[in-house]
Amino acid sequence: MTNSKRRKGLAAASALLGGVLVLSACSGGDDDASGGGGDASQSQQVDKAAAEKTSEAQIKITPKNGSSNASINNDAAVTVSEGTLTEVKMTTADGTAVSGEISADKTSWKPSAQLERATKYKLSATAEDSEGRAAHENSSFTTVSPDNSFIGTFTPDDGSTVGVGMPVSINFDKAISDKAAVQKGITVTSSGGQEVVCHWFNANRMDCRPDEYWQEGSTVTLKLALDGVEGAEGVYGVQQKTVTFKIGRNQVTYVDAKTKQMKVTQDGKTVKTIPISAGSPDNKTYEGQMVISEKYKETRMDGSTVGFTDDDGKGEYDIKDVPHAMRLSTSGTFVHGNYWGAKSIFGSANTSHGCVGLSDTKGANDSGTPAAWFYDHSLIGDVVVVQNTGDKTIAPDNGLNGWNMDWAQWKAGSAV
Repeated sequence: MTNSKRRKGLAAASALLGGVLVLSACSGGDDDASGGGGDASQSQQVDKAAAEKTSEAQIKITPKNGSSNASINNDAAVTVSEGTLTEVKMTTADGTAVSGEISADKTSWKPSAQLERATKYKLSATAEDSEGRAAHENSSFTTVSPDNSFIGTFTPDDGSTVGVGMPVSINFDKAISDKAAVQKGITVTSSGGQEVVCHWFNANRMDCRPDEYWQEGSTVTLKLALDGVEGAEGVYGVQQKTVTFKIGRNQVTYVDAKTKQMKVTQDGKTVKTIPISAGSPDNKTYEGQMVISEKYKETRMDGSTVGFTDDDGKGEYDIKDVPHAMRLSTSGTFVHGNYWGAKSIFGSANTSHGCVGLSDTKGANDSGTPAAWFYDHSLIGDVVVVQNTGDKTIAPDNGLNGWNMDWAQWKAGSAV
């Protein structure tokens, strides 16, 4: 054989071998008359057999693998079609297990509790189809960070019983620029059918109340559907919660600084009259409708914390065991027991630095004092109306005191 013919023969053999390799790798093409089709057919049969062994179960994990800023409430979930879930494992990046539950029909799974912010999670799921063939899926994602989310701290507490003046007050930990979007995610309703309107005092605080005090015995429901709501650019809500509280008996107390008497009314009828000592002429008590926001059997009152200091910068008073104290304003107005003043001042002289004082004994253990009686018969959310002090009306946002704004003004502060 000449060298020329030998080279042509080798080239033909090489081309044939190359064709076989291509067909084997791709499992495609028609059978070749030169003999390569036998290998191709065998490869097709192997692939077909492998496909027949693959589970028909289709697992879907949310959020999408690699997601960031995921919701801590709703995003994490596993579902399956054409099969049932047999195992789902969720852990933090450091391997801490996250509890969850597969649904009764074994087609879905969700975490049992709210996730943590700024945390990376890993999810792995296994499912089987009707033939018992297993399918697997894995994903990881990171939840929204504190810097990119906001939370609203609300009052009153879920399940509590409060007075008729208690507004729903929400303080956000980030300034809200899209107030309308956030307000649309918050609803407040009353079983008494009263219209409830929310009012923004500033970018961080929104209070909600009806035109008149809540109806006695009604139930108020607050729903926060803020998950994923963009409150400011790049800052999203994470809360999804329903809160209910009950309105107790209708108690409104009237403090008259001129007569130095306090009338406690229930359903409009006076149930007790108590002598008081309000703010002195130099330190008058605010006037207006004030709501009890906190109660302390005993607490410390330091004048320096509210601007009452002497020439040395020390507080004009510092009483570490003030009994039966109930807060009326953020700025430091209280109605409280007074054991250090002469008993003769109550009902006859206004001597305080702006609080409303009632006769009491040291230690707050004498249930027979006027202060103890009022403390025991008061709820968070009860209204105390202070009159005839000669001072200005308290600002509506100084405490829970939005009742000092008329209904038209209140509604004007709504963003929706």
